[in-house]
Amino acid sequence: MATQKLTGQATESQIQEWKEKYGDIFSIKTEGHVCYLRKPNRKAISYATVAGKTDPLKFNEVLMRECWVGGSDEVRKNDDMFMAACGVLDKIIELKQAELEKL
Repeated sequence: MATQKLTGQATESQIQEWKEKYGDIFSIKTEGHVCYLRKPNRKAISYATVAGKTDPLKFNEVLMRECWVGGSDEVRKNDDMFMAACGVLDKIIELKQAELEKL
């Protein structure tokens, strides 16, 4: 059974190129469209956090804009697709564990 091509779908070579340039790459698929995001850096998270203080939805808009590497622009422009993407967007922020010890 053939897999249906998604609008905005990148080639394997394009994904590999992004991985070499940005490191981790994530895809978000919704309603036959796909977009690709890189792992956010501190600058992107900072911008998103500041924007999110006055409008919580802006956090996701800024994070998506700052981390966008390619795919279907409809994921950003179409409200239904954007809201679907917001449901998983926070998963690109990976938090490591740390220990604090008072000496």
